[in-house]
Amino acid sequence: MRKKNKRQVFEQVEVVDAGARGKTVAKAPDGRVIFIQNAVPGDVVTVQTTKKRKAYFEGVATHFHHLSDRRTEPKCKHFEVCGGCKWQHMDYESQLYYKQREVENNLKRIGHLDFPEILPILGSEKQFFYRNKMEFSFSNSRWLYAHELEGDTLIEDKNALGLHIPGMWDKVLDLEECHLQADPSDAIRLEIRRFATEKNLPFFNPRTQEGLLRTLMIRTSSTKELMVLIQFAREEAESRELLLDHIANTFPEITSLLYVINTKKNDTLYDQEILCYKGRDHIWETMEGLKFRIDAKSFYQTNSDQAYVLYKLVRELAGLTGKELVYDLYTGTGTIAQFIAGKAKKVIGIEIIPEAVSAARINAEINRIHNTEFVSGDMKKVLDDSIVKKYGIPDLLITDPPREGMHKEVVDQILKMGPAKIVYVSCNSATQARDLALMDEVYEICAVQPVDMFPQTHHVENVVLLKKRKA
Repeated sequence: MRKKNKRQVFEQVEVVDAGARGKTVAKAPDGRVIFIQNAVPGDVVTVQTTKKRKAYFEGVATHFHHLSDRRTEPKCKHFEVCGGCKWQHMDYESQLYYKQREVENNLKRIGHLDFPEILPILGSEKQFFYRNKMEFSFSNSRWLYAHELEGDTLIEDKNALGLHIPGMWDKVLDLEECHLQADPSDAIRLEIRRFATEKNLPFFNPRTQEGLLRTLMIRTSSTKELMVLIQFAREEAESRELLLDHIANTFPEITSLLYVINTKKNDTLYDQEILCYKGRDHIWETMEGLKFRIDAKSFYQTNSDQAYVLYKLVRELAGLTGKELVYDLYTGTGTIAQFIAGKAKKVIGIEIIPEAVSAARINAEINRIHNTEFVSGDMKKVLDDSIVKKYGIPDLLITDPPREGMHKEVVDQILKMGPAKIVYVSCNSATQARDLALMDEVYEICAVQPVDMFPQTHHVENVVLLKKRKA
């Protein structure tokens, strides 16, 4: 049997840095690192450990002897329980500082790379209410606060509609407010919860796979359009129509009211049929005169304002003259591809999700962009000699992979093709650093620019410009 970790308490510990996954860093008396989940650099705290490993501890601050100058008052009443905004207690200037530090540390410690001075991180003008997409979960067994567990009062309403407690797939925090998505997101969520509870519509239980209501997705756009999608665990036409009719009547501003009947054991939508109950099956987003059709399965940067900042940066670093062949890897619905198409000779977008490729083609047609082509398939299979034979060696390659970065076979093929320039966009500078190290013999880093897409969190986007080394 595995031995239980004996919890230790360390007094008067100074928090000295911010680490990975939003945790902060202190040192134990024996020199080992302590990762703390609820402190800010500059705090002096008492720490109770929750986990002990050979090289480090994990812990929680139980008493604050001195509060850091970097602290600020969190806006949300759910802070510290909800995992949506782990850095709400840190002022925004400090958030940007530590995000930039993370990028620098990953490039140095993971990649062991040489690079020019990192350009100052591009902060977000909106620090709250910046997300255009939120996904909430229903639960018939909500997360209970300590004071609720201590009392003798019987808790009758255990329904929840909110976000999962960090690290707990079966526990959902019932949100009374959320500062991530602008109105009418809160109003829609709260009314759906109220009405469903009043009408005894069963909330889902992921452990027993029982209940009717699974998830709620709300998407907004800069064009003021609104999408709402309810995911049901089974078909109960009378209950489904009762709820959807109420939503439609209460919020007539909804552009696209959708639903899904998902009988699987997970909530993933990509293999499900999306059904339109009222309005259109899509909403529109615009950027610099371009229109993008967004459906329920579309990937679109969740911070629309910062997406524009990011795409302008990519275009600027690309330095296009109008003569270049460009490959855009992990193109999604083709937003970057179309954003830069006016400055390129031809853009080839590659994406694994067929629906995203279909949307990219539709968007290109709507925008009257005729110098793009979109290819569907697994990147490590599609990006081979045959695509080079068909389209040619790219002058510029743009890559924006998922958090796990690029497969080594993809990196190998990029090196084999040898484009003159690469713009690598990443939402995970750790895996980006790993990939850049694999390309370091052939490419030098010419620019590093972090972009803050997600204020109040530890996440940071990073853009790197690579140029082929001279022989």
